[in-house]
Amino acid sequence: MSQFKVSALMFDLDGTLLNTAPQIAEAANAMLVELSLPILPYAQIKSYIGEGAQMLIQRCLVGALHHTPDPLVMAKAQTAFFEHYANNLTESLPFDGVQVGLTALKQRDLKLACVTNKPERFTRPLLEASGLDVFFDIVVSGDTLPRKKPDPIQIHHICAEFDVIEMEAMLVGDSATDIAAAHAAGCFIVTVPYGYNQGKAIDESQIDAMIRDLTELPAMLM
Repeated sequence: MSQFKVSALMFDLDGTLLNTAPQIAEAANAMLVELSLPILPYAQIKSYIGEGAQMLIQRCLVGALHHTPDPLVMAKAQTAFFEHYANNLTESLPFDGVQVGLTALKQRDLKLACVTNKPERFTRPLLEASGLDVFFDIVVSGDTLPRKKPDPIQIHHICAEFDVIEMEAMLVGDSATDIAAAHAAGCFIVTVPYGYNQGKAIDESQIDAMIRDLTELPAMLM
């Protein structure tokens, strides 16, 4: 088993800590119904998660096509999605091992942060409803700073707040977006296999380690 010496750990939210896909898909399909558009299969919407709400909504409207929908349609869709998601987001539950793993890490006096591309208006209620908010000294959402993952600005911000150099920090995530952010920032990247990587398997050559769940993480830290 790989061993890492770190002072700070940062955790992605959707697909790493919380199983948010069911509620996101429900809200997205409610949005499509409101716009008189066909609903989408759960697996398809799940594959759109990971690059923020804007990209998710855009993909629900135009699929995997690399063009943007009509701005008026996009605006209506965004309003509808956010309204529906606000009504069900707190139903999302932590993945197996999350509570146990975070508890063990907290007991070791490690600095813990949550870093997500999800807007703050959804991030805070999710963490509070799930009881995970008590574990994190810092929470950085998708709209906390001018840019978000895969840009490294969120990671640099957290390391600066913790007074920790990036080489002594680790990001735990579930997607290529997390991997790219960690590489750009210069921190360790460890992934879980159960998340939302646009329906693709994680490229293990691009990561420092993979864990089955968060309970395996404490044993990897020196």
